[in-house]
Amino acid sequence: MMLQIKPILSALRRHKAGAVLIALQTALTLAIVCNALFIIQQRVAHLSAPSGIDEANLLVIENNWASKLSKDDADAQQRADLIALRQLPGVHNAIASNSYPMRGGGWDQFITLTPDQTTAIGDPAVYLGDEHFLDTLGIKLIAGRNFRPDEIHPIANRENVMPPVTIVTKALADKLFPDGSALGKSIYAMSSTPTVIVGIVDVLQTQSLENWQMRNAYQSLIWPMRQVGDAYYILRAEPGQLAAVRQAAVKALYAQNRMRIINDDGVLDYAQIRQQAYDSDHGMAVLMGIICVVLLAITAAGIVGLTSFWVGQRRKQIGVRRALGATKRDILSYFLTENLLIGIAGVVIGACLAIGMNLWMVSHFEMARLSLTYVLAGIVLLLLLGQGAVLAPAVRASRVSPVEATRSV
Repeated sequence: MMLQIKPILSALRRHKAGAVLIALQTALTLAIVCNALFIIQQRVAHLSAPSGIDEANLLVIENNWASKLSKDDADAQQRADLIALRQLPGVHNAIASNSYPMRGGGWDQFITLTPDQTTAIGDPAVYLGDEHFLDTLGIKLIAGRNFRPDEIHPIANRENVMPPVTIVTKALADKLFPDGSALGKSIYAMSSTPTVIVGIVDVLQTQSLENWQMRNAYQSLIWPMRQVGDAYYILRAEPGQLAAVRQAAVKALYAQNRMRIINDDGVLDYAQIRQQAYDSDHGMAVLMGIICVVLLAITAAGIVGLTSFWVGQRRKQIGVRRALGATKRDILSYFLTENLLIGIAGVVIGACLAIGMNLWMVSHFEMARLSLTYVLAGIVLLLLLGQGAVLAPAVRASRVSPVEATRSV
């Protein structure tokens, strides 16, 4: 015999407090779980974002000078350092640069298409490098050409000089010139001096991984300059030679000049760099996962506890229904339907709350908009969880004997 919805709704009106509590708990759980799962997906996607470089074979050495050198002396010393590093066994190539992908921060530059334009079209990361830059990092050139040796000039820390030519990433080229005509075009970097795009590379991730920078994540400029003075030496080892290169590189630099500071935490391979760069993302994903599990467990426990309490209160009523001919299946169906109605009310409220919570985070924390797929998946998950949680108390209720109808309360 199919149970009618009307008697169930009448029974729920007599137990409004418990029904409302479970519905609100379901709503809150749905809202938090949907957004938490969305955050986890965003963080996991962030963790696996490609850098565009040969991470497996790269080593970064942070070189600082113990005493200030003149620009000419620093340039001469850096040239000697790079010659020594490139001659090491197992070293494929080496450069000096101002930064590297996933560093956590660095130089970015407003870009316009005309010198008098006041609104920037892009805010790309700026990398300084010579003609060895692309080969050292393993970056793929897809259009145009690499820098020529005669185009490379030294630049001191905090010196603001615009180069006549530049190489850009495809992402930046497409943003600046959506029609695909970036090669050979001039751009302006907060200067009246034009910079001509002579090359386009496939992928080169920016230094910053902050949420605000994600819209510019692959928009990068490469300028034909070597940063002298304090700089990062980036070495590309031959496959399988990274450990040996790591040991020899620092010794080679100190052999060139001991008036430098290279700390142990200033010598990093990309396994370490990626781990440090994404440590907060990994931690956030784990935290959100724990929150989801805890909330789901609390919600399931609440449903089990409340349904068990209702079964205990209704034993005489259940016994009467059994005596009047209700089967075990009827009793089981009654409690499953009752819980489903509460769950539906909860997920409807929770879906609205989940979207509202996401809109608030979008406006305050530059989060991405929540996909409705996560809301629908959360609704299905919470309804299935509710039905699973109520199953054990409902089975106990279905086993109540008709004899309960004759017992005094």
